Amino acid sequence: MNLYRSMLFVPGHKPSWAEKAVAAGADAIILDLEDSVPAADKDEARQTVRETIDRLRAQNVRADIWVRPNSVDSGLFGADIERVLGPGLAGLFLPKVFDAKEIVQIDAVVSHVEKREGLDSGSVGLIVSFETAVSMAHCEDLAVASPRVSSLLGATGPNADVGRELGFEFTPEGLETLYLRSRIILAARAAGLQHPVCGVWQDMKDLDGFRRFAEDNRRLGYKGIVLIHPSHVEIANEVFTPSPEKVDFYRRMIAAFEDAETRGSAAVDFEGQHIDLAHAKTARSVIDLAEAIGVG
Repeated sequence: MNLYRSMLFVPGHKPSWAEKAVAAGADAIILDLEDSVPAADKDEARQTVRETIDRLRAQNVRADIWVRPNSVDSGLFGADIERVLGPGLAGLFLPKVFDAKEIVQIDAVVSHVEKREGLDSGSVGLIVSFETAVSMAHCEDLAVASPRVSSLLGATGPNADVGRELGFEFTPEGLETLYLRSRIILAARAAGLQHPVCGVWQDMKDLDGFRRFAEDNRRLGYKGIVLIHPSHVEIANEVFTPSPEKVDFYRRMIAAFEDAETRGSAAVDFEGQHIDLAHAKTARSVIDLAEAIGVG
């Protein structure tokens, strides 16, 4: 999966909003067929989403396009996939998943449609959104259920599916979800998924609160965030981009370590800090991230 600092939800039945998401600078756009689309508009929204994907693909937009289908247990998943899966789709953002068996079933359906549409095998990724207590209790199994699983989402928003399922009261500090978010990070990394994403901040006007929320999740290990409003994109991209000062610091660290190696030493005093190969690897990962984003 590409590195997404910001993934912005767009209601699937509102095609003009997709251009606004692109203009906001989101790294990825999630065209939604689930909660943001009224039941009466679901069928028309499928057609609209497919047309939106085709239009954005023709425009060669930088942002990758994902779709959030309706959940399997809704009875609408199959019709969603039949209509929207095709060229220009990076993957599916899966809501309300329960267990690994469900991921295997989804993989089989996607494989069938991929082949029918002439797409490369395995080209459609899956992001698992943890919105049910069952899925959270089995996040490690879900992370390895299919090679298509590209990332995991640690959801935390107030008054929505996660809060209702677990019965917690949301706070900006996030202590009530710290265990869950940490466990999802661990499950992702253990499965070799290097880019877990967090979400969702629902207060559209509290930009300072959103920044703190994004920074807290970055420190925990998340590499990007799912958004519901374009005003959050610029902050998200800033928070999840290594600063020039940080990049420069780690470049100096790598240079110091490599110089030490040429002199036959595997450790060195770097600006008052003891560093060795492990620190150099950490520095390299930051540089790689910055270069992947295009700021290194």
